[in-house]
Amino acid sequence: MVTYIDLNILFMEVNGMTTKRLIIVAFAISITVVQEEILLLIPNVQFTILLVILFSRFFTFKESFIYILVYVFLDSLYMGTLNPFYMIPMFLGWMLIPVSQVLFLHKTTKVIYIALFGLIFGFLYSWMYIPFQMVEQGITDLWPYLIKDIPFELILAGTGFLSVYLIYEPLELVLNNLFKSEGIIQNNQMKSLPKK
Repeated sequence: MVTYIDLNILFMEVNGMTTKRLIIVAFAISITVVQEEILLLIPNVQFTILLVILFSRFFTFKESFIYILVYVFLDSLYMGTLNPFYMIPMFLGWMLIPVSQVLFLHKTTKVIYIALFGLIFGFLYSWMYIPFQMVEQGITDLWPYLIKDIPFELILAGTGFLSVYLIYEPLELVLNNLFKSEGIIQNNQMKSLPKK
């Protein structure tokens, strides 16, 4: 009896998503989780903003939703914080990127604008936690909490800006070439590369 793997499974569709694209989403989740855990010792320094922006430009909104949902769950599981006061703002914060991609970022071709979005996103993402932390910790005065959080917000925003500005363009070129060569996206689906 001979067993074999039917390579046609790579073209099977699950709710409109091919297995090949589902595997790419899984790889994106793995890359995002691993890089964040490697850089865990340096507070708020990570490439997650860069990666979520990058992958959101290649994924459909549904794929981005799955990518962020699984990433948030795995990150929370790894950190031992399956806490809705942590997971909900994290999920809502990261979902700002695919929503922004659908609304206005898809038209952007200049890296500086995408990097500025990364800078602004660092603050927006941090502020998503404020109401949840105030409720969870019983904080009644916003300003002391916000002032103590400013250094961490600046680090996250600065890292988001620098990583997008310096690394986004080469990574997008690599992914464009990879996806095109693997037949995952066609020429007419390719995004135009950002310009500085």
